[in-house]
Amino acid sequence: MVPKKSLDEHKLIAALLRSIHMLHGVVFNTRALKLTLKKVDSRVRSEGIGFLTKTLPRLGKAFDKALSEHTPLNATNLCFQAQPDSKLPRFLGELFNCVLHPDGTVLQDPCVECVRHIREVCYLFYKYELPYTDEQEQAVIAAFKKTEDDLLARSVNLRALHCDTERSYQTRRSRSKAPSPEVIAREARILLARVFSGLDLTDITPRHGPGAVATKQRLSEKYLWTNISKNITKVFPLDAYFYASLGHFCDELSNLNKLTDHDLPARVILVPKDSRGPRLISCEPVDYQWIQQGIMTKIVQHVESLNLTKFNVFFTDQVPNQVGALQGSKRGEYATLDLNEASDRVSLDLVRLLFPSHICDILECCRTSSTVLPTGEVVKLTKFAPMGSALCFPILALTVWALLSAVPPDADTRESIHVYGDDVIVPTAYAANAIERLELFGLKVNRDKSCTSGLFRESCGMDAFKGVPVTPVRFRTVWSSTPSPASYTSWIAYANSMWERKYYTVYDTIVDMLHHVYGRIPSKDMDLPCPSLYEVPEYMLPCRRRYNKNLQKVQYYVYDLKTPSVSQEIPGWSMLLRFFTESKSQSLPWKFTDVRIMGEDSSPFSVRLYTKRRTSMLVRRWR
Repeated sequence: MVPKKSLDEHKLIAALLRSIHMLHGVVFNTRALKLTLKKVDSRVRSEGIGFLTKTLPRLGKAFDKALSEHTPLNATNLCFQAQPDSKLPRFLGELFNCVLHPDGTVLQDPCVECVRHIREVCYLFYKYELPYTDEQEQAVIAAFKKTEDDLLARSVNLRALHCDTERSYQTRRSRSKAPSPEVIAREARILLARVFSGLDLTDITPRHGPGAVATKQRLSEKYLWTNISKNITKVFPLDAYFYASLGHFCDELSNLNKLTDHDLPARVILVPKDSRGPRLISCEPVDYQWIQQGIMTKIVQHVESLNLTKFNVFFTDQVPNQVGALQGSKRGEYATLDLNEASDRVSLDLVRLLFPSHICDILECCRTSSTVLPTGEVVKLTKFAPMGSALCFPILALTVWALLSAVPPDADTRESIHVYGDDVIVPTAYAANAIERLELFGLKVNRDKSCTSGLFRESCGMDAFKGVPVTPVRFRTVWSSTPSPASYTSWIAYANSMWERKYYTVYDTIVDMLHHVYGRIPSKDMDLPCPSLYEVPEYMLPCRRRYNKNLQKVQYYVYDLKTPSVSQEIPGWSMLLRFFTESKSQSLPWKFTDVRIMGEDSSPFSVRLYTKRRTSMLVRRWR
């Protein structure tokens, strides 16, 4: 399906350019504004929305590479007309001239505000969730299969390295500037052995995850077991991990004959990512997901509290990486690395090489060995876990941390390594060695997005230049001219983000679009618990109100989101199992005597009620 041209998107880009003119009129003057608007109009008419979602982001990425001192900007390579005697584009040329030399390299004292404006224009529609084409879908699937082939080719080297590491374990450590792969692997294995020392990964509270599963059970159906893989029960017995108590297990003895023990494959689905196409996600079988979630929770809590890792490996907090990117852009002392296909590049052989054997046995018992593509083809997995497995993120982060922390140049370097999934921060002096080391073990570093020089850095959603955030607003949700919960909440958030960045013309344009579809919308100073705008003209504010005597406050009749709930009855034992795993109970009752149920400050947990995830209704109610 080919996206159609849209006047709304064109109108928003025009509003953004007018906002930039108001903020930077001395540089981006009236004449420049008129010429740029004319150019945008002609290219949108000729190329459609692809100009906004593909062409401009390409310019933005080339600009980022120039800021990172990777490659000088060259407009003619990006389908833009260059200025006379210059490689810089005529499009937004007045702004580019304040940042780059005519040869495309960075000025000695570039204008940070111009950097922010250029990136905002280039990336505004980069994440727009338009329908993707069949060609894009096939390209993503082909890339997934190619990665498997690459990992398979590297497996021989990793297995040989594993043998060499085992044989040389008693040899003297090498502290040379260029340690061998055997030394790196041995030191990384020692680090991970320290991380997992004393940690019992069988002491878990399993639970279901929020996402879809390969076996397609939904809500309460997940607690009615029909298949439990024999691979899992080797380590996690049926009676101890899949039933609420021994009484539950005994009552279900008559149904055990119906319970199969097949090793079912995962199932690949495609979800929207950005203008380049979809993202590939693998749904795990329900029995695997049950155990994976428990192990994942145990690892995350342990790593984030362990002195060895709590200041270097993060799973729930992106702020350290964001601060690192900001500081790195100020003086250039820290580099940001971006891993390409990160979750797909951690092979099973790499995990076996680095992680302690007893930990690998547990991890492998709940690892799917194959997945089914949308075409119906079954692919045997060489990777440890695809994106979608609960163990993918923590194992990736620990693998990257261990490889980079093994035999570092000094203690300060090790302490300065920050890992959040595939976002990595290292000292700039160590960046080249870090890239070489990661790629030596089969990981793939996106050198174009990695910032190892210059004063531009990006990590965990923080884009920074010279110590100033230059993260653009990226529209994701496609505008809907009919009332829609997703459109309503998303576009109010986009409008408020534009207000914070002082792009007031864009803010006013979005507000007018919202009022045309939804009518009166509250403002933030009304302090209502519903989506609200920063500033709304008085004549557009909600006018229907009442005084609630019980709450002793004035309420307004406004649009709000309501998430529907469904009530489902399942056998009592299964409801008890859900209570033990999803309430605030920290452990299963037959394994520990100290069982903490729910605190007094908690809302009651209902085992019958389920929230329909990703399903919200837009309703009018008193708030």
